[in-house]
Order: sequence, then structure tokens, then C-alpha cells
Amino acid sequence: MSIAHEETILIVDFGSQVTQLIARRVREAGVYSEIAPFNSAEEAFARMKPKGIILSGSPASVTEEDSPRIPQAFLEAGIPVLGICYGQQVMTTQLGGQVEGGESGEFGRAFIEISESCVLFDGLWKVGEKHQVWMSHGDKVTEFAPGFRIVATTEGAPFAIIADDEKRFYGMQFHPEVVHTPDGGKLIANFVRHVCGCAGDWSMAEFKAAKIKEIREQVGDGKVICGLSGGVDSAVAAVLIHEAIGEQLTCVFVDHGLMRQGEADQVVSLFKGHYNIPLVHLDVETLFLNGLKGETDPEKKRKFIGKTFIDVFEIEAKKVGGADFLAQGTLYPDVIESVSFTGGPSVTIKSHHNVGGLPERMNMQLVEPLRELFKDEVRALGRELGLPEIFVGRHPFPGPGLAIRIPGEVTKERCDILRKADAIYLEEIRNAGLYDAIWQAFVVLLPVKTVGVMGDGRTYDNVCGLRAVTSTDGMTADVYPFDASFLTRVATRIVNEVKGINRVVYDYTSKPPGTIEWE
Repeated sequence: MSIAHEETILIVDFGSQVTQLIARRVREAGVYSEIAPFNSAEEAFARMKPKGIILSGSPASVTEEDSPRIPQAFLEAGIPVLGICYGQQVMTTQLGGQVEGGESGEFGRAFIEISESCVLFDGLWKVGEKHQVWMSHGDKVTEFAPGFRIVATTEGAPFAIIADDEKRFYGMQFHPEVVHTPDGGKLIANFVRHVCGCAGDWSMAEFKAAKIKEIREQVGDGKVICGLSGGVDSAVAAVLIHEAIGEQLTCVFVDHGLMRQGEADQVVSLFKGHYNIPLVHLDVETLFLNGLKGETDPEKKRKFIGKTFIDVFEIEAKKVGGADFLAQGTLYPDVIESVSFTGGPSVTIKSHHNVGGLPERMNMQLVEPLRELFKDEVRALGRELGLPEIFVGRHPFPGPGLAIRIPGEVTKERCDILRKADAIYLEEIRNAGLYDAIWQAFVVLLPVKTVGVMGDGRTYDNVCGLRAVTSTDGMTADVYPFDASFLTRVATRIVNEVKGINRVVYDYTSKPPGTIEWE
């Protein structure tokens, strides 16, 4: 089920790695947006009745046979369309223009020169100016469709921005959604506000009120069971649902022994003490650790934890008296990443533990009130609901917990060692006033031992890796640039205070090519 919004923008996904960023930029402009794969865009169009359409980039080429297209009806609906990169090319092709495969494409930073005025440039760019943009294309438009004019060029793209003001069709060869196009967010805002006529007044307060109404309609008199993981997502989902249906909700905290230091106590205190939400606290550490014994494959660890989590839920749901609904903290990126834009098999970077298959397995309907939100929007909703800042602002924590921060076999001893090291690291980050400047920071306990010297004795103990990144949405991430004195202080404390670690390293890998988590 999806909330009905008066003003929406439909984003048609052709498989770009950065399509989510388009949705984020639209929402930052105060307008609700949703992404739909090109082959299910007609259904989304009929349901959403959007005020505008944005076409994404793609790894495909419009010059190839059977490459993705948009329904021709979209171009005949009388609403504005913005094509980005491949989106510009597919729109041009379907409207009668020409696109050719370039012998040499444009990749990376480029400088666009504004040749004519355009509504997209209002309050932003002027004729004759040059501005930085980010290109990533091999093909390019060589002849625009009837009705279009060129309003900006680059050395490698003579049709960098084209406009048909009468039909309100616009095309950009570069990517305005990425941070490497500094004014890109403003260009997109001008499209949704000035061209599509959206008021830009979508807010989290509106979302909260609409969601509470929707939850009540969906659940009726039914009972809902919600799993708490200790993270922000499940906590916000639970508080929102409780505000909607009160005592019909029962929360289950599966304490699998893979949490950070003191986290289980925090969860119980918040929900039983602060919100007085019915909470079942299940201490099943032994069950999980026994099941993980001897397992070193990261994907098998994830799947075991997810399956066992649901096994515990099934038992508890029956005790609750036959819950009708299962609530989850599924987010929009989880939904998008778990669906291939082609509708076929897609490469799995890592499985999302809370997407897919659960209703059939548990014979319960899903309540997923956050599935339309990005992470920072969930935090905003948490603040709207009155959740404490120390809880709302905490760094993301993976569903499988510490199990995927211990490459190799997971044991209670290794979890305890990791917990202590992680607590020291986060304490030093908070003491330095850096916690809110970092998207995610954690320690990884490596399956490596090294020789060390402590006092007059030789040690042979574990190595731990420190990880800290900056990001806006977790899709891409840069390493946080700690100064040497900070890292030295953390390493010294960990080695001195955590028995079992004698060496500390820092992970300097960005995403891509690495992922944020190690497994």
C-alpha cells in the first residue's frame, strides 16, 4: 500500500546506479517522488497520477536492439518530462531525434556553457556562464527532435541541455543528481517546482499523519507484531504504529547476543519505560551462537540469522494470540535494491534480511510504514514522533549485528572482544565531537593474529580494523579523514584496555569499490 500524495513525481528507472539520488533530490525540494522500473512504469503512472516524470540514466544504449523504452503515452500525457543521460537519449529517439554511439564518451567532470535562457536556470545560471557538471556517457544526441532547442553545451556534448518549452520536455546529458554537479539539486528543484508547478510543501508531519491513517485502515482490529533490532528503523516503525493502533501492537526484541555494548538495555528501557509499549524481551543468544558455530561464509551467516529471527517470531506470534500482521522497518533503498530494473535476475551484493518472502512463510500480512523513506527521512520522522536524539541520531547498524563485523567464525568470546573495542572507538568519536559528522563508524575483528610486545612479554593476539565513513544515503561513501593523533589515541586505548587485541588498523577504502560493512 502506498500513501496518496496530491503532488508526486514519477522517476522511471532504466538501471542507473544513481537513480535513488534523483528521488532524494526531488524530495529535498519538498516534493514526494517514487521510482518505478521502466517495465512497470505504466502501473505506477496510473496509481500516482504524477505532475511530472523524470527518466533516469542507464548502462544500456538506445542504439541497441531491445534497449529499454518508455511508454509512448507518457510523452502524450501533457505533463512535463525531464530526461537525464540515457533518459534524454531515449526521449529524443522516441520523439524523432537521433542518437549515435560515441567513439569516445565523456566521463567525469565537464564544464557546461549556457547558450540560451531556460526555466531550469531560474535564479541559478545565466547566458554565457560556465558551470561544472558530471558526465558519464558513451552515446550522445546528434540531432534533437522537432520542437527542441539547445540551451547549453559542453566540448563533448553539443546537446548538453535541450528544451521544448511548449511541451515542457527537457533533456540533460549530464547527471544533475550527483554531488559532483554542484548545482544539480537546484536544477531538479526548478524542474519540479517551476515546470511541474509543485508547491514543494511535502513534509514529515504530513507523512506521519497520512501514515497513521493508512495503518489504521490496513490493520483495523487486527493484532500487529513488530520485531525490534535495536536500530533506528525498527524503533521508528514501532513508535509510529503504536501511535496509530496502541495496544494492538506487541513488540518483540530478539536479543541474539550480536548487539553493541549496552544496546539491549537501551532498547528495553526506551520501549518499556519511556513509551510503555508492550514488549517481549527474548534472550536467545545461545540459539544464535550455536547455529553460527563453525560458519565462516558471510552470506550463509546473514541467511541463518534472518531465518532464525523469523523462526523465533513464528513461535512468539502464536503466543501473542495469532498476530495478523508483521511490522518491519523496511526502507526505500531496501525495496529498490531488491528489485531488478529489468524484472529478471540481478546481481546480489548482499541480501537484505527484511525484504521478500516473509508473508508466505509466516502467513501474516506485512505492515511496512517506512518503505517509502530514505534513512535521513526516517530520522526526521523519529524526531517528529519525539524519539530521543541519542536514539534517532545513532549510526546505522546491520540487521545481522556483530556477526558480519567478525569475518570468520562468530563466538561469544569474539563478540565480547569486539563489543569492548567498538565501545571505546565510539566513545572517543563522541568525546571529539565527531559523531554527527560521521555516517557510520565501527570496529571489525579480523580473523588474523599478529605478534606484539606488551610489558616484557610477547603476545600473539587479534587485529581489529577501524571503519568510519561519510555519506548522505549509504549508496556511496568516503573515508572519514581522522587526524593521526585521534587514531593513535584510539589504538592505544583499545590495545591497553581490550584483552585479546594487540594491533589496530584503519580502513581507508571508499564505497565503491568497497562496501561500508566488511561482510
